Amino acid sequence: MTDVTGTPSVGSPVAGPDTLTELEFGKALERVAARAVSPLGADAVRRRRPTTSRDWIERELATVAELASLLVDGEGFAPEPVPDLRGTLQILAAEGGVLGLKALTALMSALEVMRRVHGALRRLATEAPRVAALVVEIPSPDLHRVLSTTLELDGTIKDGASPELRRARKRVRDVRSRLVEMLQRMARELGASDEGGVTIRGGRYVIPVRRDVRARLQGIVHDESSSGATLFLEPVAAVELGNELRSAEVEEARAVHALLRRLTEQARGEAHRIAAGWEMCVEADALHARSRYMVDVKGSLPKLDPAPAALVIRQGYHPLLLEESSKPVAFDLEMAADRRTLLVSGPNAGGKTVLLKAVALINTLAQSGIVPPVGPDSSLPIFRRVFADIGDHQSIAESLSTFSAHVFTVNRILQEADDGSLVLLDEVGAGTDPFEGAALAGAVLLALTARGALTIATTHLSQLKDLAAAREGFLNASLQFDGETLAPTYRFLLGQPGRSYGIAIAKRLGFPADVLGTAEELVPEGARSLEAALAELENAEAEVRRREEALSTAEAQIASTQAAIRRESVDLAGREEQIRARERQQEREGRQQARRFLLEARRRVEEALGIARAAVDEATAKEARRLVEEGVREEGEALKKLEGKGWRLKSTGRVPGDDEGGASGGKVLSTRIKPSQRSKAAEVTFEPETVSSEIDLRGMTAEEAEAAVLTAVDEAVVADLPRLRIIHGKGTGVLRATVAQLLRGDRRVADFRLAPAQQGGSGVTIVEFHT
Repeated sequence: MTDVTGTPSVGSPVAGPDTLTELEFGKALERVAARAVSPLGADAVRRRRPTTSRDWIERELATVAELASLLVDGEGFAPEPVPDLRGTLQILAAEGGVLGLKALTALMSALEVMRRVHGALRRLATEAPRVAALVVEIPSPDLHRVLSTTLELDGTIKDGASPELRRARKRVRDVRSRLVEMLQRMARELGASDEGGVTIRGGRYVIPVRRDVRARLQGIVHDESSSGATLFLEPVAAVELGNELRSAEVEEARAVHALLRRLTEQARGEAHRIAAGWEMCVEADALHARSRYMVDVKGSLPKLDPAPAALVIRQGYHPLLLEESSKPVAFDLEMAADRRTLLVSGPNAGGKTVLLKAVALINTLAQSGIVPPVGPDSSLPIFRRVFADIGDHQSIAESLSTFSAHVFTVNRILQEADDGSLVLLDEVGAGTDPFEGAALAGAVLLALTARGALTIATTHLSQLKDLAAAREGFLNASLQFDGETLAPTYRFLLGQPGRSYGIAIAKRLGFPADVLGTAEELVPEGARSLEAALAELENAEAEVRRREEALSTAEAQIASTQAAIRRESVDLAGREEQIRARERQQEREGRQQARRFLLEARRRVEEALGIARAAVDEATAKEARRLVEEGVREEGEALKKLEGKGWRLKSTGRVPGDDEGGASGGKVLSTRIKPSQRSKAAEVTFEPETVSSEIDLRGMTAEEAEAAVLTAVDEAVVADLPRLRIIHGKGTGVLRATVAQLLRGDRRVADFRLAPAQQGGSGVTIVEFHT
C-alpha cells in the first residue's frame, strides 16, 4: 500500500529524530495537521519529513500555493473525512478473507466520499491542474450500488438482500414469537417475579422463578440473581422451541455469511482502485490542511536552490510563536553565499534561541512540502543535513556533564557537516572557562566556515564577537534589547553584535551598589570598551529609529489628510453629478409635459375645425370660432413652455399664438367663421395668409423636430395649404425617420414622399394634405 504522506525516501534523512525534537518540528507539524478534517489527513501531515529532492519540494509547494490561491477567493473544495480502510485493505489482500459488517459499512461510506472528492478535484482541472492531478481511478459505481442495496447505514443487512436470508429471518421471528408467548404464559401461571418477565441467559430464553416455587416447574437453570432468591429457568416444555430457534438463527447466520463472502469478493476485485481512491481522499485532506495553513500564516512561495546557496528570509516568523503570540515579531535575514557563519549575541531571554529554531523550522517545513511563514522574495537553500546543538544535554546515565555533552554533540557535527549542511549551535563555548570556551568555540566556527556549512550560533562571549567582525565569511547579529526597560523587543539586527546586559540586569534586580561597582572594575578593559562602543551604537540606532518613527507618523498623517481630501473631492463630484442628473430629469419631465399640452391643443383645434365645417347657424359658428381661437392660443402657450425649457424651434413657418411673429416674423393668424347665404352651413375663412409652406429641421434633435413638424402641419391645415415642404437633411436619417413616423399616423395627411433629386432628394419630404 502506498505511503499516504507522499514524502519520498531518498538517501539518509535530512535531520535525525533527536534534531527534529530539539527544533520542535513535531509541534510545528501539529499546527498544520490541526487544519485537517479527519484523523487520517492529520496523521498524513504529521508523518511528513524534510527531503532533498528539489523537484518533489517545488512540485509540492506549487500545488499547495495553487489551492491556497483558490481558498483566498473562497473557492477550491472542501475535503471530507474518510473511514480508515487499512484493515479492510489487508483483508482484501489475503485470499479467502471475509469482511465483516462493520468493515463493509465503512467501505460503503468511503466509496461515497471517494465519489464526491473525485468529482470536486476534477472540477478544478482548468483553474488548478496541479491539485486536480490527485485524481485517480476509483471503484466502479456498481460496487457502491450493491453495498447500498444490501446494507443499512447502521451496519445491518437488509431483509431483502437474498431469498435465503429472508426465509431464515422469517423463521427466526416465527419461532421466537411462539417461544416468548409460551414462556410468558408459564410466568403468569407461576406468579410475577421481582426480576421481571422473559429474558435471555447464555443465549437461551428463560423466565425468572422464585427459588421457593422451583419444584413446581421442571427445567434447566441458566443463571440466578445476585441475592440467590430468583432462578432464571428454561422450562423443559420450551427447550424444543429454544433448539428450533437456535437452528433458525444458525440458518440466518449462514445466509449472512454467504452475503458477506459475496460482497467481499466483489470488493476484492476492486481492491487496487479502493486503495487508490482512499489514499486520494486522505492526501486531498492533507493538501487542504497545508494550503489552509499557508493562507492563515500569509506564507509565500520561497525560491529554492541546493545548498550551498544564499539564505534570504523576508518577513519570517517562528511557526510556533506566530500562532501563540498576540504580537509576533517578524525578522529579515540575508546571508549571501559567501557568508557562511552568523553569530547572534545579546542577553539571556532575548530571543536568540528562538531565532535559531525559526530559521531551522522554516527550512525543514519547506523541505517537507509545507509553505512556511515567510514573505515574498525569500530564498531558501535545500540542505542535505541539518544539525543542532540546543539546550541541556546533561546525561547522568552516561556520566556526561552539560559541557561534555555539548562537546560530544559538536564533535559528531564536525565529523559529518559539509557545504550542504545547516548547523545550529546554541551558546557555543559555554559551560567551561570563558577563555578556553571562547577559543574552542572559535576553532569550531572557523572549521565549519572552512567546510562551507551554513552555521548559525549564539553566544555571550566577547572574543567570538571580535572574531566574527574580523574574519571573512562571518557575520555578526543580535536581538534588540531595550536598555531602559531591560526587556527584549525580539527585533533582529543584522550586522550588529549585542550587549549582554548582565550587570545592568543585576542592578535592576537590586544588587548592592558596591558589588556592582566591583563587578564593573573586574570586567577586562577590552570588554568594557566593546560594551561602551555597543552602547553608543545602540543609542545612535535608537535615535535613528525614533526619527524614522516620527517621519512615518508624519507621512501617515499626510497620507490620511490626502485621503480625506480625495474623499471630499469624490463626494463633491458625486453631489454635482446628482444635481446635474436632477436637472436633466426635470428638463425631460418639462418637455414631456409641454409636449402633452401641445398635442392636446392640437386635438382641440382639429375638433373645433370639424365643428366649424358642420356648423348650421350663427351660434354654432361662434362656438366653433371660440374653440379654434382657444385651441390656437393654448398651442402657442405650449410652444412658449417648450422654448422656456431650452427648446429652439427652427421653422420658416408660422407658429400660431406667437404675438411676436414666431420664428418667421409673421402676424398672428386670425380666424373668422360666418354663416353662408347660399346654405345653412358655416363658412370658415382665415386671414391674413402669412403661413409658410416650408419648414427646416436641420440642426434639431428628434424631440425638437417632432414638435416643429406638428406645429407646421397644424399651420398648413388651418391655412388650407395643399402641401408642405419639410427640409430635414440627409445626415444619419434619424430626422427623416422621425418625420415619416409622424406623418404616417396623421389622418390629415393624404400622402408624403421624398422630393425629386433636383429639389433636395432624400433630404426633403413633400407632404400632401386632403383638399
